[in-house]
Amino acid sequence: MGKTNLSGRWGEAVAADYLRKKHYKILSGNYRCRMGEIDLIASNRKYLVFVEVKTRKDSSFAAAAEFVDFHKQQRLIAAARLYLSQNETTLQPRFDVIEIYAPQGTETKKPTVRHLENAFEVHND
Repeated sequence: MGKTNLSGRWGEAVAADYLRKKHYKILSGNYRCRMGEIDLIASNRKYLVFVEVKTRKDSSFAAAAEFVDFHKQQRLIAAARLYLSQNETTLQPRFDVIEIYAPQGTETKKPTVRHLENAFEVHND
């Protein structure tokens, strides 16, 4: 895997640091299962948060969160359900998107972090 993977992992590390500073505990990074992948799983006193991290140089094309489309949301929800079936919790599940804007790529000293809490709803049909 090339540079994209590196910047993705870098963005996930930036997002994890950001969450730790906000008093979240990082439970898992790059959780993978047959349903898909969840970039970060974190918790605070109230929520178990499934985080999709999007790293971009800027938002000129579209906000990074706009790349978390319906199909991607469905894969995240399926992976989260599998995680929850294997890891009991009393916390409320939530889906967040963290956008990392890094104009100089992985060389960016102070990337902009935008945390979208409860970025999309889960509908039980």
